[in-house]
Amino acid sequence: MLIRPARAEDRSAIWTILEPVIRAGETYTLDRDMSEADALDYWLDPGKETFVADDGGSIIGTYYIRSNQAGGGNHVCNCGYMTAPAAAGQGVARIMHQHSLAHARQRGFRAMQFNFVVSSNERAVRLWQSLDFQVVGRLPGAFRHPTLGFVDALVMYRDL
Repeated sequence: MLIRPARAEDRSAIWTILEPVIRAGETYTLDRDMSEADALDYWLDPGKETFVADDGGSIIGTYYIRSNQAGGGNHVCNCGYMTAPAAAGQGVARIMHQHSLAHARQRGFRAMQFNFVVSSNERAVRLWQSLDFQVVGRLPGAFRHPTLGFVDALVMYRDL
């Protein structure tokens, strides 16, 4: 699997990954009715570096990395990851995350923070904890899950 920077011609493939996650409304705080154009503008924003996981002809995952804050907080990065439904459970997110850690270090970031990990997204929470992230904050009932109702969101952090 190759992790590479996203290109303009990847937009359609990226949308096929983003759309089911956005429509499900279970893991991201994005409007479930978000248009394709708005979703791609968000994911491919010029303030982010966006990458794709290419398994030799198909894009099966995507992630972005950016500074979590400006100014005095710009040494901490933030990322978002999504995997194609057909590739779920195959280690794609772990590989993208390992790439993002190396890229973050190369870019001079000193830490990585996830601002809003939905606590019911147990697969992601387990993955991030296995990669040395610590829960440093809990936001009680901060996420309105479409079937579970109000669930906590976690702030997760690790030094690089």
